[in-house]
This record gives sequence, C-alpha cells and structure tokens, in this order.
Amino acid sequence: MSDSEDMTEFASIVERIERGEVPIKNIERELICPICKELFTHPLILPCQHSVCHKCVRDLLLQNHEDSFDAGSECSLPGSPRSRVPSPSMERLDRLVRSATVRRSFGSRGSISSPGWRRGSVTPRVTTIPCPGCQHDIDLGERGISMLFRNFTLESIVERYRQAARAAVAIMCNICKPPQLQEATKSCMDCKASYCNECFKLHHPWGTPKAQHEYVGPTTNFRPKVLMCPEHEMEKVNMYCEVCRRPVCHLCKLGGSHANHKVTSMSSAYKILKEKLAKSIHYLISKEDQVRTQITELELLINQTEENGQLAERRANEHFERLFETLQERKSEMLRSIEQSRNRRLNQLKGQVEEYQGMLENSGLVGYAQEVLKETDQSCFVQTAKQLHIRIQKATESLRTFHPAADPCFDEFVLDTSREETLLKEMCFGGVPDPPLIDLTNSKVYNEASIHWRLSDDHLPTDHHVLEYRRLGGPSQSPSQEDGEDSGVWRATDRVYGPSTMVCDLEPDTLYSFRVRSCRNSMFSPYSPEVTFHTPPAPAFGFLFSDKCGFSTERLILNKRRDTVESVAGMAFLLAAERVQTGSYIGLDYIIGDTGISQGRHYWAFKVEPHSYMVKVGVASDSKLLEWFHNPRDTSSPRYDHDSGHDSGSEDTCYELSQPFTLLTLGMGKLFIPKASSSSSVSSASAPAGDPGNRVLPMPHRLGVCLDYDACRVYFYDADSMRCLYERQVDCSGTMYPAFGLMGSGKVQLEEFITAKRLTF
Repeated sequence: MSDSEDMTEFASIVERIERGEVPIKNIERELICPICKELFTHPLILPCQHSVCHKCVRDLLLQNHEDSFDAGSECSLPGSPRSRVPSPSMERLDRLVRSATVRRSFGSRGSISSPGWRRGSVTPRVTTIPCPGCQHDIDLGERGISMLFRNFTLESIVERYRQAARAAVAIMCNICKPPQLQEATKSCMDCKASYCNECFKLHHPWGTPKAQHEYVGPTTNFRPKVLMCPEHEMEKVNMYCEVCRRPVCHLCKLGGSHANHKVTSMSSAYKILKEKLAKSIHYLISKEDQVRTQITELELLINQTEENGQLAERRANEHFERLFETLQERKSEMLRSIEQSRNRRLNQLKGQVEEYQGMLENSGLVGYAQEVLKETDQSCFVQTAKQLHIRIQKATESLRTFHPAADPCFDEFVLDTSREETLLKEMCFGGVPDPPLIDLTNSKVYNEASIHWRLSDDHLPTDHHVLEYRRLGGPSQSPSQEDGEDSGVWRATDRVYGPSTMVCDLEPDTLYSFRVRSCRNSMFSPYSPEVTFHTPPAPAFGFLFSDKCGFSTERLILNKRRDTVESVAGMAFLLAAERVQTGSYIGLDYIIGDTGISQGRHYWAFKVEPHSYMVKVGVASDSKLLEWFHNPRDTSSPRYDHDSGHDSGSEDTCYELSQPFTLLTLGMGKLFIPKASSSSSVSSASAPAGDPGNRVLPMPHRLGVCLDYDACRVYFYDADSMRCLYERQVDCSGTMYPAFGLMGSGKVQLEEFITAKRLTF
C-alpha cells in the first residue's frame, strides 16, 4: 500500500469518527486515568509515555515523598504548555538545598555527592514515582512535574467525549449577558473564549488582526498554539528526540540533556509517526471480521467457562457433602459408643453406692440384720440368719478390699485427627506443583535484591509465587544484633505473578538466605533449595560510561546505552606500534563514569570479558585528570608503567603520587595483585603479594569496587562471593569517578542494576 493510500485510509477513519460511525463513547476505557479511575483532567505525559492526571501525579509525589517533596516551583495553569505543582515552603526548600553538597564535574552537568542523587541534580532526588501503567520507577529529575508535557491531544479527545456524553448540555457564549444569553457556535483558540454568531462577528471584525484568529467548534478546552520547551521556557519545541521519545528544542540538542541523542525534525517525526499510526489502524480495520470472529469465540469461551465453573462448583459441593455425611455418620457412631460406655459405668458405680449405703446403721443390709437379731424363735432365726450372714461377710470383704465398680477414665476414647486434618489441608484439585529453582546467574543482590527463578519444563501453570528471605548475619554485627528479632526470621514478599521480584531495604555487608515456592489452586509447592547472597559493603552507585573526558573514538566503542565499552586494536594502533622500538605496548585508552562521588561509601560491579588482553579498573580523581590528559607522556617507555617489571627505586613512589588513577589490572583470564606498599593490603585469602608468581589470581566472573570517600580507601571484591581481593589508600582530594583503562582487545560491561538506577526511555 502506498503512502497516499495510507493517508487516505487514515483520513477516512477520522471522518468515520467525526460522522459518528465510530461512537466516541466506545473509547471510554482509553480515557480513564489509571490512578483515580476517572476521566483524565489535565493529563501529563510521563517519560515512559503513559498519561496520568496532573493532580494524581502531584498526590503520588506527596504520598511517596511526604517529608522531602520538591516537584517544581510554579503553579499549573490550564492554558500552559507545561504543568507544575506548587513548590514547598521556602524554609523547607532552603533546608533541602543547604543539606546538599554539590560538586560540578568537568564534561558533565553535575556530580552526585550522596547515594540516591541523580546526574546533574542540584537538589536531593525526591521526584521518583512508580508509573501506574508499567510499574517502572520514573525519575522526574530536579524540576519534577514542570518537566512533563501536557497531553493536549488526549485532553481534546476527553473534552469531545464529555460533550458527547452530555449532548443536551450546550456551551454558552462567554460574551452575552442574561437574560439574552445565547448558545455558543464557535470558540476562538487565540482569545480562549466561546462566542455566539453575533458576538463572534462583533469581536472579530473583518479587516482586523482578530479576523485571522483560529476558531473551532464550541469547546471548553483551550490549548496553546505553540508548544514550549519545559527546560528552556522561551524556546519552541521544533525537534523530536528518538531516544527519549519526546519533543525538544534546539538548546536541548546543542548543550542540554539531549546533546548526544539522535533527533529528527518535528515535521519528519510527525509524518513518520502519522504514517505508522495510519498503517496500524488500517491493519486493525482490515482485520475487523477476524476480530469479530475472535470476539464471538471469546464470548463462547465465556459462556463455557461460566457453565463449566458452575458444574465444577456443583461437583465440589457434592464431594464435600459426602465428606460431611461421612463425618456426621462417624461422629454419631463414636459419640454413641461414648454414651453407652458412660451409662454402663454410671449404672455400675451407682449400684456400688447403693450397696455401700446398705452398710450404714439403721439402713439397708445393717438395718435388716438388726431386725433379724430381734427374732426369738430359734428355728426361724436360723432359717433367715444363714443367708444374711453370707451377705454380711461379702459386704465386710468388699469393705476391706475397696475397688470401684467402673473406671472413670475415658482415655480409650481420645481421638487423634492430626493425620486427617493434614490430609484435608492438602486436599486440592490437582497434584502438588513442582518447586521452582532460584536462578543464580540472573539473580543479583545489592542494597536491593533482584531474585529470578525457573520452573520445571513440564510444569502446569501456577497462580502465583511467594519469595521468602531472612537475614543470616554479617561480620559487622554484634552478638546482640545476631539474636535480634529479625535475625533468622523468614519474611515473605507479596504475591508474585512472574518469574522474578525485587526485595528492597537490605542491610549492607550482610548474608541473606532466599527461598521461593509456587501456588496452584490454593496448593503450595515445597520450598526451593535455599540460596545465600552476601550484600555489598555499601549501597549501589549508579552511573554510565562518559564519552566526554579523554574518550578515544578511534579505539573505544561505546554502545548506545553507554553501559558497555569495547577496545578494538584498529589501524591507528598498528601504525603507532610501527614507530615503537622498545616496550611492549603503546598505552591505555581511559574512560570514566559520568557521575562523581564526593562523600560516603559507594559500590559498583561489572564484568570483564575473559578474552580481554588488558583492562584496568578502579577510581580516578578530577583534580588530576585534566592535567593528565592535557600533558602527554612518553608511553613508549617500559618505565612508564609501575607494574611493567622495571624497578628503578623511587620511580614507583613518584608515579603513584602523580597519577590520577588507582587501578587494578585484569587480563587474559587473570587478575594481578599490585606489589605491596605501605598504603595497600591483600586479602588473607589471596596469595602473598611479595612473590610475583603468587600475585596472579583467576579473573572473577564479576568484579566489584567499593570506594570509601571519607576513609580515603578503595576495595576490590569478587562480586559473586563478596571476598575482598585487594584494598589500598587513595587520594580523595577531589571528586572521584569510576575509571577504566583498556588496551588491545577488551570489553567491560556494567551490571544492569548499576545502569538501571535511572530508567532510560
């Protein structure tokens, strides 16, 4: 299909909607705010392209950051191209700004001086909210809501929907006065008012500038004719950023936050996006019969689901009724047995009581014997006394050897139903689901944990999963803390409907255990085998590679996301090597992070490809970087590198004092521990640093770096086991940056968690 046909089709679709063939009332579900569940009111476009009401965004910010809210400095106006929320009190804002220690970095707009700050931020990061549409964390930046565009297109559609819903309610002229108030027939987008025919002619006479005003049908939704840039308020947006997917001005492209992004003209973006939309709509309309067929099938499935669900419910009720009947019958039998035994024992004991009451004077057997003794006729007395004497002897014998006629204990009637209760609790419609397995490869743990798990290949669909974790302790904890109420106690997350979840607020330098189980039809699987992870000694530090300071475009390749850098030994390297007669290499190509550190403890992790020839990792100081790059050194001398094997006395000390980098060397699948000095130390688990052969360790799968700025020390870890491989003193006189040096073929990739501290859309 040609472009002209696409545009014709698109125009016909619009005409169908305008003619009412596609009732606008049918699109109500697309006009509902995901937070307030009502029609959008002044919707804002989030960086992830989802729209939310202005008031809902403001309330969400207030809810998430109640004590440190900073979302903008101007109030929102319905006619403004940008929307802002009221700023906090000046006293509160001054307190927030005074608490920040911001250092400007070269080659970037700003530096981060505490965990949780963002690149180029001059205020604490208090404008991060979860998007209600995609659930991603959205960082609104230092200007908060003021950086968001109003979605005027959506706003216009909502207004048309409101008019269609209240067709009987007319929009009245804003000029007419009662009682001659007339219904509006036009709305001027320049005057932002509605007019009847007479008032419109009166206020827009021919031959005047007002006659050129843009007018539309009656509306209450007035929007600006030109969209202005949120960051540069006096500039019109005239370009479209393909990386951030938002309109930008020329200042944003020249030196702003979109300087390195790919942009296109607004007219080109308009044409491309409109063609894509037209094609997509045309495809959907061309499949209308197929959609209707599928809707019919779905409706049939709905009816079948309803019928089958009711049938399954009836059958389940029948099974439970039979169980109830069986239980009731068994209950009646067992209770009847208890009752019969109780009555029998009571009769026996009552008979024994009556017998013993007969032994009392003037009653029963004794009283009868006393009367017999009064008989004077010998023959009559002998005849009666013989049988009476036998009874008296039995009574006397029973008195001497007293035994109750029945046992009052009913121990033989104790009922143990634990096994049956367990069976009833385990009763389900299907078999027990197989336990999942935690994926150690994809699971990462920092101050937050991203835990992934796998299900068996032949598993049936599960309803949800539950992840549990507990703290096993850390080396920095005291015995009293180890015995705390949280230590060793399993804590469960909310229901998880996917194969992964996040666990927040983990303590640093602490060992945690994780396990997960699945649930299907209210039946839980056994727990997965427990796995343990050790959290880093400091919160995760987020940054990307910087292509500003000392970046070599000839030999370093940086991907679009700026989280992977690769060194390639190209023609320039070969030509330079032709001039070298001594030494084993030309030099290192350095690259640093785009975010600096000026206080606190920070940790980051990355991977070095095993095939890399040589990669150096560590930290760099901004106070020495400019001098370093502006003063070239003779890199062809082997004495230039303090680890080259050349030992000439004090050169190493002088070198360490002058260099801006503190680096650890990796390459060819190995890690090289530097020679011991007064400022360094080697982990006890590593080989002695004095022996060159024993200073070589296998390269870890993942390497971690921890910078303690206040203590002026840097630590290197095996990021999988969190074992400290090497530490040393470092000069933290200025802003410190993550630093990397590559030579020959090599590749460094930052951990996804490190680069995802700020979402890039």
